[in-house]
Amino acid sequence: MIVVKFGGHAMTDSHGEFAQAIADATSEGVEIVIVHGGGPQIGAALEKAGLPTEFVGGFRVTTPEVFAVVERVLAKEIGPAVAHSLAGKGINAIALSGRDSKTLVAEQLTTLVDGTPVNLGRVGTIFAVNPAEIKNLIAGGYLPVISPIATDADGVDGFNINADLAAAAIAGALSAQWLIIMTDVPGIYRNWPDKDSLISEISVAELQSIKATFTEGMAPKVQSCLDAINAGANAVRIIDGTNPEALKNALLGVGGTLVVA
Repeated sequence: MIVVKFGGHAMTDSHGEFAQAIADATSEGVEIVIVHGGGPQIGAALEKAGLPTEFVGGFRVTTPEVFAVVERVLAKEIGPAVAHSLAGKGINAIALSGRDSKTLVAEQLTTLVDGTPVNLGRVGTIFAVNPAEIKNLIAGGYLPVISPIATDADGVDGFNINADLAAAAIAGALSAQWLIIMTDVPGIYRNWPDKDSLISEISVAELQSIKATFTEGMAPKVQSCLDAINAGANAVRIIDGTNPEALKNALLGVGGTLVVA
């Protein structure tokens, strides 16, 4: 079982090359679950709606008005579009909202990765994953494409979940062999922006010891690596999703930054 986080910044084509790489892997019998983001697409939709875009510690500040746009773009537009692209390669893909399926259960996020208290509105932190629907789909021959929207414990309110952290929680719940996180850089850099400081492999313990040094969008990605392995995934690989060869290699266990227990 491999969980792939397909990031908004990695969506540089019509999902065609991504879909082909996934199709090649599934043809070899690999079970795959996709969790997608959509940051750039959400940003464009918010701008069109006249709503502000603000990030704090790598998380999008999500008012109720912003949440409505986020949920629509992720669950009603991007998820179905990714599933459609996969279907074009012969894959029985089906889009799934983490909220509507009650797969992801969350509460309001109140602290950043570095421990700083924060009020981000309807941004959630996952405290439970119900993988039954995912497992049922896989058993039925489907490939789930999951939107990182969560429900609250009462099944009433929804939360915007960082896609990296959603993928980590799902990978842990499924005891995935690998979680592959597609982003727009080749991996984790020890001293960004020093391009020579790319980390090829790092242990959870060492990454935990230096996680406070990461900022902006890389902070949740680093936290997602730790969360995934602590929750039950075997390893995490962060790759450059804008490079078509990177996903092919990652599905074979090569490239990027590998985080291991």
